[in-house]
Amino acid sequence: MRKQSFIQGAMILLAAGLFNRLLGFVPRIALPRMIGAEGVGLIQLVFPFTIVLLTIIAGGIPLAVAKLVAEAEAKGDVASVRRIVRGAVSIALSISLVCAAACLGLAEWIASYVMTDSRVHTAFLAMLPILPLVAVSSVWRGYFQGRMNMIPTALSQTAETLVRIVLSLMLAWMLLPYGLNWAAAGAVLGMGAGELAGLLVLWLQLLKEKRRSFGNEASADPVSDASPRDKRFMRQLLAIAAPVTGSKMIGSLSYLLESIITARSLAIAGVLPAIATAQYGALQGMVIPLILLPGALTYSLAVSLVPALSEAASRGDWTTIHNRLHQSMRLAVVTGAPFIVLMGLLADPLCTLLYGSSSMAVMLRWLAPIAVFLYMQAPLQAALQALDRPGTALFNTFAGAAVKLILIVQLATKPDLGIHGAVIAIAVNMALVTLLHWISVARLTGFRMNPLDFLRVTLAMIVMSAVALWIWNQHWLHIGAADMGIASAVAILVYLSLLVMLRLIDRRDVARIPVIGKLFRPLRPH
Repeated sequence: MRKQSFIQGAMILLAAGLFNRLLGFVPRIALPRMIGAEGVGLIQLVFPFTIVLLTIIAGGIPLAVAKLVAEAEAKGDVASVRRIVRGAVSIALSISLVCAAACLGLAEWIASYVMTDSRVHTAFLAMLPILPLVAVSSVWRGYFQGRMNMIPTALSQTAETLVRIVLSLMLAWMLLPYGLNWAAAGAVLGMGAGELAGLLVLWLQLLKEKRRSFGNEASADPVSDASPRDKRFMRQLLAIAAPVTGSKMIGSLSYLLESIITARSLAIAGVLPAIATAQYGALQGMVIPLILLPGALTYSLAVSLVPALSEAASRGDWTTIHNRLHQSMRLAVVTGAPFIVLMGLLADPLCTLLYGSSSMAVMLRWLAPIAVFLYMQAPLQAALQALDRPGTALFNTFAGAAVKLILIVQLATKPDLGIHGAVIAIAVNMALVTLLHWISVARLTGFRMNPLDFLRVTLAMIVMSAVALWIWNQHWLHIGAADMGIASAVAILVYLSLLVMLRLIDRRDVARIPVIGKLFRPLRPH
């Protein structure tokens, strides 16, 4: 078995995560063009419910398996590894089958009364096969991670993404003649096929590992061994998995309640169910993914920040902690700023280019300026986790979710606001959670940002905005996509030049960026 160091493993998962995130944007562009905002809305109504179920089934189990397997591996206790994996598979699979059976019996009621759109019923049923697949794959991923082998997880995630994209689009297109409900169900079935592909990759990796490491010793196979379950390991698994699952449930339930409350609030505002589904689909399936896309950059900052801060904290080196926080926050703002400008100014042509409609451009224009808080949120949350304050981060997230849900009820029920009330609530959530994280980090470390950095970024954004608007209004090529591409490219080049002139970035900052950063690192003297 090939093991990697902590940093190597993190970089493997980071590379796979970034690749899958960018690749996963393909169906988000193609599906709205194929089934429209209303069809996407049907999928988005199912998705939050699915997330809650998957959190119940596998929320903390991968972490628990990885921890216990790593401990057993350190002792050379192969028999314990087998029992841990078998026990975890039994627990996760049992929970998934119970959840699937309950959902099958309550599917019609959930679709009609909880999700407020009976057309969701078909897609909801198509989601159920995903549950046992995720149950098993989560345990196997935890097993490989516990053995410090991140490659199978990265390969399975990539296979899942590729198959999901192809089959979701193909099945949605094939079933579209039977109605939007069947097209949405086809897209969900594609997600299930992706999970199956990921599971098969993990299974092949298990077989490969068995042949390489254990030869023909059947007793060394963590999947097929028939040893009786050890109750002690079962209790340990549950003791570790339960609190982690509980923490993740806050975010999952918030997402689910948001979809339910938004649909009911729009109904109170007098919006017809079909229109409400289309509006919610446009918000969660088209606008939010665009806002989140630059987050792939800040995610890499957060990943590199955790070990750096943890090491500095163990030495009591507060100067290094402040420097790392300042660098990460500055880079988060600097990298997110150009996306904010382009999404805000060119919302109409951008939405038309990607989705074939500009009806959701107003929501994108409202959320784009607030997205800067979202990009700063990842480094701040990583700092709280690195400094042993995960409970503080959890409380801040819970407070933001509670405020968001209350505001949706208060604002989205007003006929003059409707879905824009939900947009305002989401914007407040982004800003509030980030500010709470910032206050928590400042109290913990004494960290302060230099106001001049924000002023210089703002100046660069203003100049970039002027350049982008001027070029866009020229319409040199009279082709929307080409004119937008030219405006964006020139504006970004101007922005990058201003960053250098204003000394917002230097060689050391660029050197911290994954992959391309090594080109800018100073050569070591021989």
